[in-house]
Amino acid sequence: TGSPWYSGDLGIRDGRIAAIGNLEKAARAKTIDAHGEVVAPGFIDMLGQSELSILVEPRVPSKIFQGITTEITGEGNSVAPLNDFIIQSDRKVYEHYGVTPDWRTLRQYFARIEKQGIGINFATYIGATSVRRMVLGDEDRQPTPEQLDQMKRLVQEGMRAGAVGLSSALEYAPAPYAKTEELIALAGEAAKFGGIYATHMRSEGDGIMAALDEAIRIGRSAGIPVEVWHLKVAGRRNFGLMPAVVAKIDAARATGTDVSANTYAYTAWENGLSAFIPPWAHDGGNAKLAARLHDPALRKRIREEILRPSTEWDNEWDEIPGPEAVVVGVVHKAGLLPLQGKTLAEVASKWKKDPIDTLFDLLIEDDALTEVAVFGMSEADVALALEQPWVSVDNDSSGTSPEGILGKEHPHPRAYGTFPRVLRKYVREEHKLTLEDAVRKFTALPAQRMRLTDRGVLKQGVWADLVIFDPTTIRDTATYESPNSLSQGMEYVLVNGVPVIDHGQMTGALPGKVLRGAGYEP
Repeated sequence: TGSPWYSGDLGIRDGRIAAIGNLEKAARAKTIDAHGEVVAPGFIDMLGQSELSILVEPRVPSKIFQGITTEITGEGNSVAPLNDFIIQSDRKVYEHYGVTPDWRTLRQYFARIEKQGIGINFATYIGATSVRRMVLGDEDRQPTPEQLDQMKRLVQEGMRAGAVGLSSALEYAPAPYAKTEELIALAGEAAKFGGIYATHMRSEGDGIMAALDEAIRIGRSAGIPVEVWHLKVAGRRNFGLMPAVVAKIDAARATGTDVSANTYAYTAWENGLSAFIPPWAHDGGNAKLAARLHDPALRKRIREEILRPSTEWDNEWDEIPGPEAVVVGVVHKAGLLPLQGKTLAEVASKWKKDPIDTLFDLLIEDDALTEVAVFGMSEADVALALEQPWVSVDNDSSGTSPEGILGKEHPHPRAYGTFPRVLRKYVREEHKLTLEDAVRKFTALPAQRMRLTDRGVLKQGVWADLVIFDPTTIRDTATYESPNSLSQGMEYVLVNGVPVIDHGQMTGALPGKVLRGAGYEP
């Protein structure tokens, strides 16, 4: 909660906190000695990406070794609804993880992971991108009134199935094709069920102020709280703009608009390499994007637009110093695995091509599925965002593991390190946050935001999602060069009263629950 720490005992019964105080004489089946260590609520990841990876590795070690006991996910493209078109379009993603998409609705997906078992609690938004794709495919066109009604009904179905709100990721095609009015209409449906509107805004660079205005307008018009995902200021020209961004959000909050944000607190973001391509070239999906990159005239046009500053789209090439600021992360073709961890400049040198041609040809080779880390933020802006009292923390990564097929990937180090990194860097080393501030950002603040009334605090009767760690030693170990490295320092992590880490070792238990939103109808 941000309240000062205190010493005491904590008793757990049937997965919930049964008592707090001096329990020295209380009967017990087991005792965990946490003397001298921090006992805190389990950490809540305000944006994970584990929809598919949790089917591959349900223990999600990268998450639990950070102390994460609950993940919120569903960034624009949610795990459901699905139809044959989406499954066929995205089949290479499913194949990459060896997952068969045998669900079509959110209810069916929830049933699948409940039957399988999961290591952490799990909640999801319904994605505006997914809803749009169900009705309009990947095309750059506007819905008719009848089609918009179809999309609204899909949002209603998702909310009744337990989605926590509506999400958008407006940088990634086909999402940029959606006008503000479409998003207001869909968010209005989520609002009827007590949902939240969470957004990866249309721009985090030159157009960030207009993008913030749009997010705030959607919240006001739809009557829905707004959560800005991974709050950042991208691009060299925009370094130092975070105070103005904070001021705009503070002003909106002061006039009654319920808007807050989260951050992962690294100076590099991670997204698809295809985000470097202007939205019009994505019309119709990845296969058509590849065809345009093969066409000399269209390839020339795309190159020209990448090299031209623009507020019409979030031009990532214009936001970085050069190709040395782009690091190849996850690739999908086995033959490209040696490129993981190399900069785009290094790949260009290896291929003996100019960097933009390298970018284009890598997209073609890897079916436009390559993910990259992009260094385009300033540390001062990152720290200022984290310090705001209305900013919680997100991982913005799928749960992963150093072992198995997931261990062959080269993720952003945040996948393994975000929460311990905040405790190491911003609490212990730089004193930008107190321990209590950080724990509040990890627990009570996101629980309140997501209406998780029985999680996020240490209180009698709530679910026993707990972490026990030494604040003087907890640390991240993942780096951009060697990201598949578990954080150190979590002695115990309990999910619903069951240890998933015990004496610093993963137990293999799968006690997580699906957390359904306020509009859930059984």
